[in-house]
Amino acid sequence: MTDSLAHPHLTFPAATAATGGPRDIVILGSTGSIGTQAIDVVQRNPGRFRVTGLSAAGGRAELLAEQARLLDAGTVAVARKDAVPAVREALSAAYGSAKQPEILAGPDAAAELAASDCHTVLNGITGSIGLAPTLAALEAGRVLALANKESLIVGGPLVRAVAKPGQIVPVDSEHSALFQALAAGSRSEVRKLVVTASGGPFRGRTKPELAEVTPKQALAHPTWNMGPVVTINSATLVNKGLEVIEAHLLYDIPFERIEVVVHPQSYVHSMVEFTDGSTLLQASPPDMRMPIALGLGWPERVPDAAPGCDWTKASSWEFFPLDNDAFPSVGLARHVGGLGGTAPAVFNAANEECVDAFLDGRLPFNGIVETVAEVVAEHGAPGRGTSLTLADVLEAERWARARAREMAATSASEARA
Repeated sequence: MTDSLAHPHLTFPAATAATGGPRDIVILGSTGSIGTQAIDVVQRNPGRFRVTGLSAAGGRAELLAEQARLLDAGTVAVARKDAVPAVREALSAAYGSAKQPEILAGPDAAAELAASDCHTVLNGITGSIGLAPTLAALEAGRVLALANKESLIVGGPLVRAVAKPGQIVPVDSEHSALFQALAAGSRSEVRKLVVTASGGPFRGRTKPELAEVTPKQALAHPTWNMGPVVTINSATLVNKGLEVIEAHLLYDIPFERIEVVVHPQSYVHSMVEFTDGSTLLQASPPDMRMPIALGLGWPERVPDAAPGCDWTKASSWEFFPLDNDAFPSVGLARHVGGLGGTAPAVFNAANEECVDAFLDGRLPFNGIVETVAEVVAEHGAPGRGTSLTLADVLEAERWARARAREMAATSASEARA
């Protein structure tokens, strides 16, 4: 389409011929939530996908070794060099006398694997450490199934500068939904994007009622089973703020035309409203295997990737406006996205540190976003700079993490006094 609705980097990649054999894929973050579900999709479709490499941090050596054995992966990569002995031992136990996969180790291992010979790289790493593998996969010409939203958020211009048309397929359920719905019209016909949020475990609570929330309560998400950082981000709705920035970067829709609506049932993953008043939505039960399978197989759909909606049973879907007073993170994210430059990197890095501080009991729940806002405001002072190179991103993140830790320590000291 000459008036393509999606960002030019997201135009549909060419289909792989069905007779061409399995599609070779690399899974980054294989022992995490996205990675383990991706492996489930692969194992149920052995003729469609073939895993050539797996990467993980290194803390779950036995699981990584078992994944490599089951999938016959040729290479495993671990971010922590000190994890290599445990990984070797686990591989020896899993493989016995059979030939073991090659091991890559160190902070650049995932990026090296992402550039290896394959068709598609699924980036399921959590956090901004996923930026280097994202860039490596794109520069090597791989199709990138992107579940690591942070790499796009902190390095948006860098990612968009190297991505070619059709190279990025979003895997976040919200952006996969937008990706699908946007194909129904032209850019001039879009009125707004509507990103849905479950509301997390504290939907309906006021800001004062959130003051005494405990980590155990915040980790009890009512719908999704995710890692701790993403689960806390869902509780604060920082995750939704990050998704607003990601939607803006992916689809070039202005922030004022991207809304967030609370949908507790999590069946409607996002919506596109067109200028004639029509709204198209993508709906499926809350199961990440569907968007993962779409990312791995696009432009072909993977049959029975996940269960569909059961229309023989009565159900109700609810939608509520976002309470911006209780959950100011989305508004802060819009502000950060508008600032651009290194501000999103600061926002993301400070939040990761504040989540750790909350889980360790060094920050109250409301203190997460409050501290992030303080770090963002301080970063905006003259002299911090607004240009964006990879060095800028890394320096901004280093500063933000250090400053967030300092503020969290001060908060903890004041609470004990």
